[in-house]
Amino acid sequence: MAEAHQAVAFQFTITPEGIDLHLSYQALNQIYLSGLRSWKKRISRIKNGVIKGVYPASPSSWLFVVIAILATMYMQSDPSMGLIAKIREHLPPSLSLSAQGQKVLSVLLFSTLLWMSLILALRFCLKLLLSYHRWMFELHGRISTKTKVWATLVRLLSSRKPLLYSYQTSLPHLPVPSIKDTLERYLESVKPLLDEAGFQRMTRLAAGFEKSLGNRLQKYLKLKALWATNYVSDWWEEYVYLRSRSPIMVNSNYYGMDFLYVTPTANQAARAGNTITALFLYRRKVNREELNPSRIPGTVIPLCAAQCERMFNTTRTPGEETGTHTHTLIEKQIHIKSDLMSLIWSCDLSDVLQHWQDSEFVAVYHRGRYFRLWVYRAGRLLSPREIQYQIQRILDDTSLPSPGEEKLGALTAGNRTPWAQVRKQFFSSGVNKRSLDCIEKAAFFVTLDDQEEGMMGENPSVNLDRYAKSLLHGKCYDRWFDKSFSVVVYKNGKNGLNAEHSWADAPIVAHLWEFTLATDTFHLGYTADGNCRGEIEHSLPPPQRLSWNIPLQVQTQVSESLAVAQALADDVDSHVFPFREFGKGRIKKMKMSPDSFVQLALQLAYYRDRGTFCLTYEASMTRLFREGRTETVRSCSNESCEFVLALEAGEDREHCRKLFRKAAEKHQNLYRLAMTGSGIDRHLFCLYVVSKYLGVESPFLKEVLSEPWRLSTSQTPVQQMELFDLVNHPEYISLGGGFGPVADDGYGVSYIIMGEEMINFHVSSKHSCTETDSHKFGSQISQAMMDLMTLLNPDFKEASKANPDKQL
Repeated sequence: MAEAHQAVAFQFTITPEGIDLHLSYQALNQIYLSGLRSWKKRISRIKNGVIKGVYPASPSSWLFVVIAILATMYMQSDPSMGLIAKIREHLPPSLSLSAQGQKVLSVLLFSTLLWMSLILALRFCLKLLLSYHRWMFELHGRISTKTKVWATLVRLLSSRKPLLYSYQTSLPHLPVPSIKDTLERYLESVKPLLDEAGFQRMTRLAAGFEKSLGNRLQKYLKLKALWATNYVSDWWEEYVYLRSRSPIMVNSNYYGMDFLYVTPTANQAARAGNTITALFLYRRKVNREELNPSRIPGTVIPLCAAQCERMFNTTRTPGEETGTHTHTLIEKQIHIKSDLMSLIWSCDLSDVLQHWQDSEFVAVYHRGRYFRLWVYRAGRLLSPREIQYQIQRILDDTSLPSPGEEKLGALTAGNRTPWAQVRKQFFSSGVNKRSLDCIEKAAFFVTLDDQEEGMMGENPSVNLDRYAKSLLHGKCYDRWFDKSFSVVVYKNGKNGLNAEHSWADAPIVAHLWEFTLATDTFHLGYTADGNCRGEIEHSLPPPQRLSWNIPLQVQTQVSESLAVAQALADDVDSHVFPFREFGKGRIKKMKMSPDSFVQLALQLAYYRDRGTFCLTYEASMTRLFREGRTETVRSCSNESCEFVLALEAGEDREHCRKLFRKAAEKHQNLYRLAMTGSGIDRHLFCLYVVSKYLGVESPFLKEVLSEPWRLSTSQTPVQQMELFDLVNHPEYISLGGGFGPVADDGYGVSYIIMGEEMINFHVSSKHSCTETDSHKFGSQISQAMMDLMTLLNPDFKEASKANPDKQL
């Protein structure tokens, strides 16, 4: 109770002698320091708003313009061509200024207007320059003069050190491709997957769509593109993510892993302390906009940073059905790590992303109990050692879960509509609302898992697979899947995270996680006995246990949601393996794109596994444009199929090599088109959305959007390699992350190209499908990688035999 009394700033009692007032100076001091931190943040936001508002100029440039205008006026020259005099004539008489004062004020006003005009002109010029993308299609070493001049101008206008969001207003809008180009690219992408009759039929459907409904839908889409910042992103977020009623666990959420070979400490509380601290340090950098804007590697071209805004203090809340319409329910298989994720048009319901400006605590789950852990005290971020101390208090807490509390998180793992109904009825007031608010308004969610995970034991491969499944779904109730991300810290010190997908794509979370791992290990570090560094203030109030009143009706729904989630989790067949025979270093020596190499290996592996080709999804980003997210690269092309068939038929090596390079060049071109706004699938998706708003049916769009992605792939980019010293510490290699299976009868494959000599793969499928096997497909991938390298370099096979140690 002492802590409760300390939390009260003042108390008073009424006695016969009058009112007896007791002030707690410690509590008042806490309030003062917290308020001071809040005001500092407000001032920082205002300052950053000014700095990024005038970018690519600087606030000090205003003074330079004023001095220049005053100097020219002093020399009896009028650079304003009479505008200063006009401004002076229109000054209100009430100002009561002398003639000299009116002149100076007029100069200041003119200088400010001129300065703002120059800023707008510079920003417009930068926007035009960033709209140029032909440089991406030029061959390495054959850069045109136009591109060289363009690159010089971009560097000049970007010479000032930007804040995180400085480029946002200078980024171009995503262009709407022409109907003709999109349909031509679509038909080219499906040609190797259809027989002659099927292709002719699809060609007729496309031609009919272009001549009739297509142009009408295109006009509406162009109108939206003129009005909206991005013609895709808001519809993509709503209809692909937030309107889905199926579980987001496995279907949508994805995971990130710890280091492969090392665990910085085996102390669970210490690892949690450093991890939480690192995440709050990253949040501080985001809030202060101290992070450098992401750029295309090797260039000065910035990428959109809008997705960073909802990284922390964000929760997806379930939406409840409120009405019905006559629209048709269409199910569409997409790459959002979802099995038949539905675009819902049959009812007015949608989840909502809620974001709060700030949060000074995290929500913690341990052995069925929920806690609120404050990480700020008197405006100060607790030290890692203090957070470890608080986490240890939770670990040492022997209290039992209240009735219905232990598996409450299963509500976020099951279907969305039951969760919305239960939330509205039983969590809208009282103690349940207060406790739910603590979870939803937390900076992020932390699970202190009582299992040990990682590559360990006598069977490290099996343990890696179990580690991946644990991060993807856990026990189906010990994660809060609605949070923007949940950190998991295991009993043996291993960690990882599970991220909700609607607010951001994997590269954003990967950037956060890279910083967290590097800061945890190389910046914060641990003592010799595995504890966090720093001092402890032992007067810290203990973490607050959340209270619940869970009636039997809610417990029944928890059991039903858990059954749905458990069936989904049990069906996941996950396989994680590091491919160590070679990495991007050897691939680049063959003058080949590493990503194209891996994608062609996946095509070869799938053909060997299933004896056919399939529609293949590779995620590409469109963050060259404002509020851009992703686009689809249809990696299965005519060229890739021709190469695979030739290789499997045992055709001449040189001929196969030529086909291989041709297929790789085609893949690179497809990737560039997707990045620069000339993809296929987002355009067709938006045309479909417009058709639904207009209440018209398109047989062509309906068929296109029902095609299954049986091979869904994604590369996790390494964006901050400078944070990891792989030369002196090669063991600090991240495993990357993965996602659940996309189609009932398909594979999900995520890969991360780490350093020069390793590529880590994450493969997922469903046990319920007799035609898929993640371990078998993983072996096919490894063999395909080896065969492709041997094709390019016949000497490689003998060299790999001489290095058997590279096998896991």
